[in-house]
Amino acid sequence: MDFEKVVDFRHACKIFDENKKISKSDLNYILKTTIKSPSSFGIEGWKFLVIQNQDLKEKLKPYCWNQPQITTCSDLIVLLYRKNMTSKDEYVIKSLKRRKYFEKSLQKYAEFIDSRSLSEIKCWSKAQTYIASAYLMLSSASLGIDSCPIEGFEHENIKNLLDFDKQNYDISYMVALGYRLNHPKTLERRDFDELVEFI
Repeated sequence: MDFEKVVDFRHACKIFDENKKISKSDLNYILKTTIKSPSSFGIEGWKFLVIQNQDLKEKLKPYCWNQPQITTCSDLIVLLYRKNMTSKDEYVIKSLKRRKYFEKSLQKYAEFIDSRSLSEIKCWSKAQTYIASAYLMLSSASLGIDSCPIEGFEHENIKNLLDFDKQNYDISYMVALGYRLNHPKTLERRDFDELVEFI
């Protein structure tokens, strides 16, 4: 599919066709392309929980402001970000060891990150997942699969319902995937000249 058509196809799908499920091969393609998205220093400080269990989605829905896409989607992807991205984090060290000049890379990373507060590190790490979500949604759109990014949820209640490594990870947000039930509205955006300025 032409990239502009992919972008035009993507919209925030609010309700999915519950009778249509994403095939395993398509879902794997989406996830494999998503994990190729860029991350600062190539750390890949994220994890993706793929929720397919309908009972669990039903339990999550009340804490997601009862949004229908939570339970009508085929797959609900919860994007996690790594909280402890210091230069002493074994996950970080393992990522940097892939580089040719490991010691130099580790020193550069330490200089960058170790002077930051924990809240700054968390904010920086969480922001990385937004890059991955763009890949997730556009990769889905390239296959004719719809998506909806979701930030409206009760963080602690969702966290308590999900089983993951809470010592090292926290929830960034979610993306629902599936097939649209209704045709979306025409895509409307501000004029190019209003949003783009050349200097």
